[in-house]
Formats: sequence, structure tokens, C-alpha cells
Amino acid sequence: MNLPEWLLRHRITVEPYAGDTAHGPTYGPPVEDVPALVDWKVRVVRAPDGRETTSTATVYAGPDLAAQCPPESRITLPDGRITRVIAVAPHTAPGLPVPESTEVACE
Repeated sequence: MNLPEWLLRHRITVEPYAGDTAHGPTYGPPVEDVPALVDWKVRVVRAPDGRETTSTATVYAGPDLAAQCPPESRITLPDGRITRVIAVAPHTAPGLPVPESTEVACE
């Protein structure tokens, strides 16, 4: 079971992180109009490398977003702000009647 579509009121654009080059980070083709729910709340999160950093927005979306949006990806939020992904957390509960989702902490 996935998050109900009626909860995903916002639309975001995801540019998946593809790696670093001599000219800086590179990104894959943008995935536009991704249904999501954006929570503009400032909080401290731990990045995959263990450092603590500040997140200014959290994106909740369907479980398929985890594969499309690795850390360091760029996300364009509904207000037009472009942000970087700090951490991605897929939420699953096999066998339980709860919705699966992906939580993305953004700079």
C-alpha cells in the first residue's frame, strides 16, 4: 500500500545525482511533476557521512522516489527553490497495513 494520492498535494522536480566531474556535480535528466507533500520545517538531520546538518524542507512521496533521488540530487520545490538532498529514508512495513513512502531531507 502506498501513500494516498490525495495527501500528495505538491509537485516537485527531481534531478538525480549522477556523480562528480572536474567541473562539479552532474545530474541525470529531470523527473518532473512528482507528487509529494512538502513540509517546510527547519530541523537537524544526519547526512549519510555522519555529519549533522540543517534541513529546511522534508519531502514525503511514494516509495519509488527512493530509487530516483539519491543523496546529493537536486529538487525544485513548489515555491521554485532549488535544494540539495541530504538524506533519503524509505519507509516500509512488509505485512502491515500501513502505507509505504519515502522521506527526503533537503537543505
